[in-house]
Amino acid sequence: MFITNSISPSEYMGLRKAVGWGEFPLEEAKAGLDHSFVWCIREDDGRRPIGLARVIWDHGYVMYIADVIVIPEYQGQGLGRTLMENIMTFINDQLKPGYRFMVTLVSAKGKETFYEKFGFVSRPNEEVGPGMHQWFGNG
Repeated sequence: MFITNSISPSEYMGLRKAVGWGEFPLEEAKAGLDHSFVWCIREDDGRRPIGLARVIWDHGYVMYIADVIVIPEYQGQGLGRTLMENIMTFINDQLKPGYRFMVTLVSAKGKETFYEKFGFVSRPNEEVGPGMHQWFGNG
């Protein structure tokens, strides 16, 4: 297995489908990928993507971990950890003296402890309220 920094929109939709996440038009997927930092784990022959992580960054102080996906047959082998380690290295490499980043993510239900291992805290807590989201569109 090896990591690349690219994935096609159709491959990305295939990963989302494999883990039961919603799909959307390929044009929309392409736009999202084009404006993200991507880590894609592929099988040894380089053909099949089996995992993906994606970060959106405003190049200021806000980063969002949009996806951490490992297809079911490869889960439990440390690939999610590898993806998150790559993300954490990337984040730390962007820091300059005096800089701070607010890095957020929305955990899949039941996966919170996975992200806590990387220093993320669940919301709500004593300092912050619950995270919120809303989908727009009819897809």
